[in-house]
Amino acid sequence: MIRKLIDRVFKRNTSASLPSARTSSTKPHIITRDQHGIRRDHISSGALKVTSGLQEAGYSAFIVGGAARDLVLGLEPKDFDVATNATPEEVRAVFRRSRIIGRRFRLVHVMWGAETVEVSTFRGGPSGETGGLGADEHADEHGRLLRDNVFGSQEEDARRRDFTVNALFFDPVHEEIWDYLNGYEDLKARRLRIIGDPVRRYREDPVRMLRVVRLGAKLGMEIDPDTAAPISELAPLLLHVPPSRLFDEMLKLLLSGHALACVTDLQKRGLHHGLLPMLDVIREQPLGKRFITLALKNTDERVRQEKPVSPGFLFAALLWHEVLASWNAYQATGERPVPALHLAMNDVLAAQDKNLAIPRRYDAIMKEIWMMQPRFAHRSGSRPFRLLENPRFRAAYDFMLLRCESGEVDEELGKWWEAFQHASSREREAMLISDEGQKRRRRNRGRKKSGILPAGESDRGVSGKQDGSAP
Repeated sequence: MIRKLIDRVFKRNTSASLPSARTSSTKPHIITRDQHGIRRDHISSGALKVTSGLQEAGYSAFIVGGAARDLVLGLEPKDFDVATNATPEEVRAVFRRSRIIGRRFRLVHVMWGAETVEVSTFRGGPSGETGGLGADEHADEHGRLLRDNVFGSQEEDARRRDFTVNALFFDPVHEEIWDYLNGYEDLKARRLRIIGDPVRRYREDPVRMLRVVRLGAKLGMEIDPDTAAPISELAPLLLHVPPSRLFDEMLKLLLSGHALACVTDLQKRGLHHGLLPMLDVIREQPLGKRFITLALKNTDERVRQEKPVSPGFLFAALLWHEVLASWNAYQATGERPVPALHLAMNDVLAAQDKNLAIPRRYDAIMKEIWMMQPRFAHRSGSRPFRLLENPRFRAAYDFMLLRCESGEVDEELGKWWEAFQHASSREREAMLISDEGQKRRRRNRGRKKSGILPAGESDRGVSGKQDGSAP
């Protein structure tokens, strides 16, 4: 029965509807439900309808990529992508509620109720197993391999994927897994292995080096030695990847629920240069290292608890000690605290945008969080009440607590603001602290007029700093 099914699907893969497709030279290893334990009701209703609909129309169709991988690992996939030997036009003809998208390689979005299922045609061309440059590919000036997208056979589609664990095909109709590259065995062994020659595959797409780190941490897998070996040497290739694409990949990494492990591995393999270069400096600063560690731990915990995470807050934390160092440097030249902070923020963001294009919408959030930090030191008059009313107060407050916990500022400040938030109006009035800095400045002005200003002080306060300036 299984042998007949294999022969039937292989016949479909050589359909005349795919003139550019070649037949598979290797038959896949078929893993049955008795072995893998995955049932069709483990996938979404939309994905099941799409795969069964294509098979009923005479095509082959499978759940692929991360969804097939996660099903084997017992995880719940976020979405279900489908691969088929039908062309986009043929898929469109099967499903009325669908649309073709893309230019270089066309995909089909099939709408099933509230769900949208992405359907791709098997991709062909030179695979990760081959060497040299194929007829449909060339290298750019940085050695990055470029290739055109063409349709192909199911085996070619498997070999063009990045890692063996991402090259599994799950047929939900017959509840079988098709495996061309021993990906199932790698999953069971918790081994992350790139398909084909690692150097060639990283040159083809340098972002794969970041995916190695992310998937290894996220899935708890050991990176295959051959897969890991060339990463440090090829890391400079990331400098030639568009900054916006690097940002997208870094955001996935930082919001994976394993950000701390990922960032540690990035440093270990030299992949952070050009992405988060401040990590070199932070690693040499105990306070900065502790601050970053706490921020990433908190982010990982929120992701695992399925709580919302603000990318703006996260990047504000990653860049904070760069801003702080620049802020203090500007003040040391005599610049006043608030203008100095503005200059520091602009310098750091301008330098970072050259490497990792953080969208402008996050820049605004980061700046608000940073600008509110000096205001927490002011606990007199109406200033604490105005700060509480700021729409960004909660994010800035959480940021300030990280600074307290890391030892950057006194923990007493965090405790005061925690109590102030939950106090009654009368209790808040009683909690206000006399503005000793203002009294001292008035006293110093009087002394200055009398010519008795103590050495080392000025009308800006002790050592040229206002009370409540940079911590």
